Amino acid sequence: MEFIQYMIQNKEQILSLVTEHIELTAIAVGCSILVGVPLGILISYVKNLNKPVLGVANVVQAIPSMALLGLSIPLLGIGTLPAVVMVIIYSLLPIIKNTFTGINSISPEMVEAAKGIGLTKAQVLFKVKIPLALPIIMAGVRISAVTAVGLMTMAAFIGAGGLGYLVFSGIRTVNNAQILAGAIPSCILALLVDYLTGLIEKLVTPISLQQGYEGSKEQLKRKRRRQKGVLVLVGILVAAIMGNSIIGSFKGDDKRIAIGSKDFTEQLVLCNLYADVIEDKTDIKVDRRENLGGSEVCYEAQDKGEIDMYVEYTGTAYMNILKEESTNDMDKVYNTLKKYFKEKNNFEVLDQTKFNNTYTLAVTKETAKKYNLNKISDLRGVGSQLSIGSTLEFLNRADGIPGLCETYGFKFKNETGIDGSPRYTALENKKVDVVDAFATDGLLKKFKLKVLEDDKKYFPPYYAVPVIREDTLKKYPELEKVINELSSALTNEAMMEMNYEVDELGKEPREAAHDYLVEQGIIEK
Repeated sequence: MEFIQYMIQNKEQILSLVTEHIELTAIAVGCSILVGVPLGILISYVKNLNKPVLGVANVVQAIPSMALLGLSIPLLGIGTLPAVVMVIIYSLLPIIKNTFTGINSISPEMVEAAKGIGLTKAQVLFKVKIPLALPIIMAGVRISAVTAVGLMTMAAFIGAGGLGYLVFSGIRTVNNAQILAGAIPSCILALLVDYLTGLIEKLVTPISLQQGYEGSKEQLKRKRRRQKGVLVLVGILVAAIMGNSIIGSFKGDDKRIAIGSKDFTEQLVLCNLYADVIEDKTDIKVDRRENLGGSEVCYEAQDKGEIDMYVEYTGTAYMNILKEESTNDMDKVYNTLKKYFKEKNNFEVLDQTKFNNTYTLAVTKETAKKYNLNKISDLRGVGSQLSIGSTLEFLNRADGIPGLCETYGFKFKNETGIDGSPRYTALENKKVDVVDAFATDGLLKKFKLKVLEDDKKYFPPYYAVPVIREDTLKKYPELEKVINELSSALTNEAMMEMNYEVDELGKEPREAAHDYLVEQGIIEK
């Protein structure tokens, strides 16, 4: 029931994401065919290339998709291009292999007969080999197309859109309805693609070779005409979707900027807060590039000009980007960041917000009572009995678990990397005893957790600060005042409440941001 309600309430967004998913998949599969089929033909003629090409394709298949996507970001940036390239690479093997197999399976006698009637090598290829190999080639395309639909959900990690946005947003917020809203349409789309490519496979198979059909050849011909009609309609629909996207890209507004965000709830809320204010207070339109991953991804995207602005945290940038030692001097951190970004990247660091989303550790109230835990130093005597579930970033970064344990003088029994909201679920299910958290995390309120005081002031300040390209600010100087005014209104309490509305009450980040701005009288309805 909750799932159906979510689908009804968010039908426009879901439809838009389905359209994006179709578009991205169609581009990727189309490019895979254009690359894979010629490669398959090439290695069928040049035997020495057979093993190297198929070997490389097999090795690529063994690389985890997330790893390949991460490796592509420094080279290709964010958005559609790296997502499409990743899916193309993964889709090549079945097409290459089936094309090679199909060409090689043709009987030598038939090829000799074709040569005997005077056909050239090119004519033999295009009039004999390819038509006869088409059923096998299409079987490879069919496998690749279905695989591409599933793989394209990864596109959401780098701001390319698609149904993966709902899946990963739902995982972060422990929202099963949202997960299903992304997963079920993706499954349906995969089944539809399988059906349509299956039709094409049947249509390219000569009637004389059709098996398992008991009707007459005339009936089969009528059936094939209906199948062709279905494919034509689908082709027109896909062409319309892609055409609309291309036309939309050329329409672009002169006064337009792109705001990026990292891949967790608060960042999505912040992206929409600043976007809404800018669009309300100025005539500038905002492209919202959400779910771009961690700091490094956003930083690289802005440095390359793919986004104009994102919200960073002072402590994160100070240690992860500047590689400085941890410090609690808030002014030093801010001023150092401001100078570094200005000189190295031509970024402007605007006024920092009033909320400090610093790291903390959290436990259930039951665990806190059992071990008498109120502050982090209380873990010194019992840490060896407890397991921590932390984000992968916190598990490895300088200001994460290694430095924390050294400062407070204890070690955890086990350290398990669990990204996003699943670590809260693991805590609730007693799979871990402690989790890392952010001070403004709405899930702290949702799960009614005990936050341990950082009594040695280990964690540096993590005040949110808007970082914007200098050339963007020069082009639109009115942005500085608008952005700084909003920053001054964002407090710990306000951010936790908005995060809670998303994580527990099921609001979309855009809705939570908009409602807050209206309630505070910052924008009009």
